[in-house]
Amino acid sequence: MTEIGIGILGGGYMGKAHSVAMASVGAVFNTALRPRLEMICASSQESAERYRAAYGFARATDDWRVLVADPKVQAIVIATPQSTHREIVEAAFAAGKPVLCEKPMGADLADAEAMVAAAETTGTANMVAYNYIRTPASQYARRLISDGIIGDVTAFRGEHTEDFMADPKAPATWRTTGMANGTMGDLAPHMINAALALVGPIESLIAEVETVHKDRPGGIVTNDDHAQIMCRFANGVMGQMFFSRIATGRKMGYAYEITGTKGAIKFDQEDQNAIWLYKMSDAEAERGFRKILTGPAHPDYEPFCQGPGHGTGYQDQIIIEARDFLHAIHSGDPVWPTFRDGLEVARIVHTALASAETRSWHSLSKG
Repeated sequence: MTEIGIGILGGGYMGKAHSVAMASVGAVFNTALRPRLEMICASSQESAERYRAAYGFARATDDWRVLVADPKVQAIVIATPQSTHREIVEAAFAAGKPVLCEKPMGADLADAEAMVAAAETTGTANMVAYNYIRTPASQYARRLISDGIIGDVTAFRGEHTEDFMADPKAPATWRTTGMANGTMGDLAPHMINAALALVGPIESLIAEVETVHKDRPGGIVTNDDHAQIMCRFANGVMGQMFFSRIATGRKMGYAYEITGTKGAIKFDQEDQNAIWLYKMSDAEAERGFRKILTGPAHPDYEPFCQGPGHGTGYQDQIIIEARDFLHAIHSGDPVWPTFRDGLEVARIVHTALASAETRSWHSLSKG
């Protein structure tokens, strides 16, 4: 067992989640590398000190450069606004330090491309934080597909829908300014990442992007409320995706349906400990979607709980992610999704926005 000093940039919602994950992952997964909460960075020294005391870090700072340069900080987790990601990443890789970066990778495609270049020039361990695809149920879905249980995939339908901006009288905030904070920047990357993981690369697409509530108390909205993509995967599969932050009644609508020649799969993150499986091989009188509750027989479930159906939660996804990041550092092997994998998501978002402008099909450029 070897200690590794962790520095986390950002102490808010995701900063807390990553701090808890790094404090827990060694005990949950008996990792070869054991995180030591070395330093946390926030926008002011006062808030940084507050996070330090709450989460158990040794030190705190309000200057990200101090954290990146500190010799006791050996790996970095970035949970700051996406407009800050590129500069921090480039400095971290220049210092030879592995990086786990929250999604989306950067403010735009150019940022993502520069971050991949920095990562691959140094060869330092890197990952993008896509946690929802790491639930035991979604990992099992990937296994069912790869094992051919539902045959050849013929269609994919996915969504990421929430309602945190559904009220048109809700005031304008940082979320309503800048495309990187809109639905295509904030929610869409999660389901696009899922589509790539479950079905494969996207070859072409057409998209619509719309701002429904253009004026809110306190300001004009400069980004999108909801969007849809119709796509064709490189393997010929037809796909549809919908994303919304104004989907009234939806709290965590990360959901997908995958149709195959021998069966089908359904999943909804609002019921994240279950997956629905249909198999044409079942007796005709018994055919129907069967609800499978996750348990120790499913990927990454047993380290949290030995009871089938007892379930895992959101924080557990972040702990699995932390395990994967530590493995990438310790083994020296890339662990999905790397920055290059994250770049593909950024490229699809960029292409979808361009498609919405021209209202036409666009092919995915390769880079």
